[in-house]
Amino acid sequence: MEKTNLVIPTSPPCPFVGREKEAAQLEGLHAQRKHLLILGPAGAGKTALVNHLKDRLGLVVCPRSDCFGEICEGLEGQLGLSGEGRKLLQRKQRVRQALAACHRTVVFDGVGWTTPKVASFIESVSQRVPVWICARSEHPWDIGHIWPLLTRFSRVAVKPFSLAQTRALVTAAVAAGLVAGGAVELVAWFHRRSGGIPLVLSELLAEAATGKDDLGNAHARWRLEMDRRIHQLFPMEGCHERES
Repeated sequence: MEKTNLVIPTSPPCPFVGREKEAAQLEGLHAQRKHLLILGPAGAGKTALVNHLKDRLGLVVCPRSDCFGEICEGLEGQLGLSGEGRKLLQRKQRVRQALAACHRTVVFDGVGWTTPKVASFIESVSQRVPVWICARSEHPWDIGHIWPLLTRFSRVAVKPFSLAQTRALVTAAVAAGLVAGGAVELVAWFHRRSGGIPLVLSELLAEAATGKDDLGNAHARWRLEMDRRIHQLFPMEGCHERES
């Protein structure tokens, strides 16, 4: 499944850095009105990439795509619809009609195991407008009944960051004043601890931004990593959720 709820301290978002190539690729394929399958591991930044392009390309984004209730809730507001007092079947039909009428690319984020009904709905939408699907895997045992439809979709891979991309993000965070300048000297540590996963890297930077720890101290870096993991496991007042 595409989504995973992680709780981290509230902090300014990291700059959008390191995905310029993928963003340009998506813009080019959008201009061609292609169906796309955006693939990458949890936390790789598929959602962040889509959100970066949402306003520029006029995308209609469904943030959760596990069931019809989530799909309708995710799309109705963007389409100027209200589902209040209507049965789910009526809501689904109205959403499908509105999507066809708006001629905009529709993004189904957080796609995991699709049921036959959800797969049929996505297929019906794809017959009217371009569809993007964000998922962790394209294997049939992971993605479910949408799998036969994917022969019509182009692939865009969102891979973990390279060391150079990690350095670019840390440097941008320092330049934006989100974290102390000493973080640049610890790029290799940030890359190693995050495994190149941008979401984990952003969480580590958010922890570092609190200024509690001297990152030049090995014990302090260990404590920073422990704090990040604790914030994942235990919701705290004043925290917010992030999706991969």
